Amino acid sequence: MELKDRFLKYVSFDTQSDENSTTFPSTDKQLVLLNYLADEMRSLGMVDVTVDKYGYAMGTIPATKGFENAPVIGFISHVDTSPDMSGKDVKPHVIDEYDGSDIQLNGSLTMKVAEFPELKRFVGHTLIHTDGSTLLGADDKAGCAEIMTAAEYLLSHPEIEHGKIRIGFTPDEEIGRGVDYFDVQAFGADFAYTMDGGYEGELEYENFNAAAATIEIQGRNVHPGYAKDKMINAIQVACELNSLLPAVQRPEHTEGYEGFYHCVGFNGTVENAKISYIIRDHDSEKFEQKKVYMWSCVDLLQKRYGAEVLKLTLKDQYFNMRKMVEPHPQVIDKAMEAMRLSDVKPIVRPIRGGTDGARLSFMGLPCPNIFTGGMNFHGKFEYCSLNTMQKAVRVIVNLAQLWAK
Repeated sequence: MELKDRFLKYVSFDTQSDENSTTFPSTDKQLVLLNYLADEMRSLGMVDVTVDKYGYAMGTIPATKGFENAPVIGFISHVDTSPDMSGKDVKPHVIDEYDGSDIQLNGSLTMKVAEFPELKRFVGHTLIHTDGSTLLGADDKAGCAEIMTAAEYLLSHPEIEHGKIRIGFTPDEEIGRGVDYFDVQAFGADFAYTMDGGYEGELEYENFNAAAATIEIQGRNVHPGYAKDKMINAIQVACELNSLLPAVQRPEHTEGYEGFYHCVGFNGTVENAKISYIIRDHDSEKFEQKKVYMWSCVDLLQKRYGAEVLKLTLKDQYFNMRKMVEPHPQVIDKAMEAMRLSDVKPIVRPIRGGTDGARLSFMGLPCPNIFTGGMNFHGKFEYCSLNTMQKAVRVIVNLAQLWAK
């Protein structure tokens, strides 16, 4: 199957994850694509294909004869799409030889070059975008399609020398649970790569340290006409808490290595309110300082309104993989060489987010992240470049060969 057709097939599956679910995977619909991928792996001739009780789909491309002792490498992508926007009934549109102009998504919505200037980089490319009513799902079905297309190529070209290659597809990455039950020992790779990046050439082995904070607020509602010195408005307390966090440390004001507090949810009444944040920083000391500051803000308001009024739950989600990857420089060196062989200029920069690879690195499987060609993830302006996707396939094939040398 051609790369474009494979990708368009995958985005037709609704695989949105659900952060409020207590099951794993968080949604059964992810299993539909995971089982489809397992069937496809079998049809391509992979061996040891499994889907375990948690939904992880894995398969093996056997080593070329004589290369059975080469390091085992893995390629991993996630199937779920973000809860931020619907991924149901995706209607992708394909532009051949994009001309650099604004892209009309539908009758009332346009993706303007003035607002998304990186579009200028894709003149001449084949672009795939949404119709403006859903996300596209390039995050991370582009990665899934690239891995499977590279696997098909390797299996149909037995003359290409490579060691044993393991393929893995995961659920629930978008809600931070992607590798909660991933069996690293069963996967059996020495090193791996997640195909979950964006712009061509991205090679990432630094990511945010990440935590999630939820503050539950118990207000006291009385008639507003007689509320003086009695009412505690939970909504106002939540707003007060938000105002204590530095405005310059919000996502819309940060870049590069700068961390942030990001309010991702709020609901409430005068009587009860709940406000949720994610906390991010690449630097471990600054990350700890951000968490301490969150606690201090809650403590201040508890002293003002009462300890029983605010309850903070703060949990670490994942950590910066750099210290786990750097002791294995060959993982990065080979990725950079594979890109050069694919006519791709490597761009090494920190991930302003996280991947399954970050947690896998701490689980004993060093796992940097490689570009896929997707842009504007998690929303209606998401699109991807088929040209960049094709280069990602070449990078995978080249990596397979380099690890056998």
